[in-house]
Amino acid sequence: MRWPLLFFFLFIVTHSNAQTKFDAYFSALKKQTIDSGITLTFDEPRNLDVSKPTKVIIFALPNGNTTAQTFGKKLAEAEDWHFDIQHIGAQTAFIRNADPKTNYIVVYFENNLKSWPAWRRKYVTSDEQIGRLVNQMLTSYQLYRPKLILTCHSGGGSFIFGYINSQVQIPSTVERIGFLDATYGYESERHGGKLKTWLKLKNTSLQIIAYNDGVVLFNGKPLVSPTGGTWYRSKLMAEDLRNDFKLNAYDFLDRLAWSNKKQLISFSLIKNTESKIFHTVLVEKNGFIHLVLNGTPFQSKNYQFWGDRAYQSLVLN
Repeated sequence: MRWPLLFFFLFIVTHSNAQTKFDAYFSALKKQTIDSGITLTFDEPRNLDVSKPTKVIIFALPNGNTTAQTFGKKLAEAEDWHFDIQHIGAQTAFIRNADPKTNYIVVYFENNLKSWPAWRRKYVTSDEQIGRLVNQMLTSYQLYRPKLILTCHSGGGSFIFGYINSQVQIPSTVERIGFLDATYGYESERHGGKLKTWLKLKNTSLQIIAYNDGVVLFNGKPLVSPTGGTWYRSKLMAEDLRNDFKLNAYDFLDRLAWSNKKQLISFSLIKNTESKIFHTVLVEKNGFIHLVLNGTPFQSKNYQFWGDRAYQSLVLN
């Protein structure tokens, strides 16, 4: 793979009143463009301290969204609503405040088709490309001895499954995998065994958040097929792992859940009794924070999954 790199270090000290905090911050982020239509955007802490543990978090974008929209901002009048549905930037800031003793680096993975399923269909060797790209990106931080966290929303799950497909076994450098309503592509035969082998390694964690999309109608038709939605696929994954890891099953008023005692393996599936579309609400209601912090000493501290935005004060203008 050729690597024409476009690095933009636009450290903006001052800006006009017309330029927002978001414009200044986002334009200052380092970006890297790959010749297969992929753009990486790096959100690094202000001071990367080599003495601290480092976690590199990949966030594979959902279908139809740009990195700027995924990062998020406060909406001005008539601005695109996509800027107000994920707020990965503000949720990242919350995580850094919660755990200041760790370097958290978030790398946004976007492609020019705005769809990881479509991008993978376009390239015959897409899985191998994803594997190489992830490994080369991680190597650039080798000075910090990083652990890797793979996260995604919606169609971004296709990227994560592509990475899993590319590996003979998921490496120990991958510390955590989290799917935010993104398990559409899960296949027991293809992914179940690799996840089991990886989860038996020390200090690994799998976090799944989804909702009952099988009861939703869109324009009078089912939103997903009976076996194609994240509700079905997430339950299938939970059942595949349940016996090997002694997962306890819970039937709460608002959700189904499977987890081990330490919450390092956790499935949280919202029941959706009113048949609403919660696809992005799962992210907005502290979903990204929960993917990263659940099962750690910071779990549910100053935030609650499926609660009000704990990061609202951190959203840029």
